[in-house]
Amino acid sequence: MKTIQYFSYCCVLLLGLSLTACDKDKQEAPTSTQTRAWDETLYFGVIPIESEARTQERYDRFVRYLEKQLNSKIELVIPADYAGVIEGLKQKKLHFALLGPKSYVEASKQANTMTAVRVIGEDGQDGYKGMIITKKGSGLKTIADLKGKTWAFTDPNSTSGNLIPSVYFAAEAQIVPEEFFSKVVFSGSHQNSILMVKNGEIDAAATNNVDIERDSGRQWHEGNFNVLWESQLIPHDMLAYRQDVPEALKQALVQAAVNYDDEQGLKDMAISKFIPSKDEDYVFVRQLSEFKQKLNQQKSE
Repeated sequence: MKTIQYFSYCCVLLLGLSLTACDKDKQEAPTSTQTRAWDETLYFGVIPIESEARTQERYDRFVRYLEKQLNSKIELVIPADYAGVIEGLKQKKLHFALLGPKSYVEASKQANTMTAVRVIGEDGQDGYKGMIITKKGSGLKTIADLKGKTWAFTDPNSTSGNLIPSVYFAAEAQIVPEEFFSKVVFSGSHQNSILMVKNGEIDAAATNNVDIERDSGRQWHEGNFNVLWESQLIPHDMLAYRQDVPEALKQALVQAAVNYDDEQGLKDMAISKFIPSKDEDYVFVRQLSEFKQKLNQQKSE
């Protein structure tokens, strides 16, 4: 009962939490003629939500823009999993990274990372929704239908691919995944989860409305999936930097991102713009993460 009350409290908090930040007047970012106050090469990490080749292509225009604005070479780093990005920040091998909400919560705790700007979706929404999907025609149309079936989370540090559905299972559906499903796996990316469900390799998976409508996911979606459950709005991904990088770099990075208005580049990243953000924007995700940690501790006791 306490678990359900806590989850209800978090949902109320989410609905009441304002994630809207006013757009600031665009400011001039440093140009290539200005003196650089940071490293000649900057390392930019991205969580692996899809293939490495597609990720490289997706961020190519933005990276080239940052190189001009920051007067530095930018190396895009795409680790094998979400934890690799967090570790890269922790080991100071990355200067900044594009993180999901749950990854940011972990990075802020483990790697002293602070959010700089956050994403507004391609549809103009200030957030996205976690989803549970099954294949159309599978006969799996409710959560109850999934008992004894196979299930895929995305990554332990994924928000919509692990944290949100895990809290939903524990607090609302009263489900212990390892007992309810016949098999539980981590697919490694949202793209993998969507494709595994489409191909019948897994019965159900956690993903989100942004990734299922992105590129190949959009092709697969039409007529291919049942959506069994959707979450409340989750704050979008953010660009975060290590707090020990030069202050001038922090300011320049924020200004460059907020000023980014390349239509094709924004379309490639499936966003409409970046806006300034603050740590408080992710308080709900931090609370859910702490709640999940308590659940895990209770299981191990």
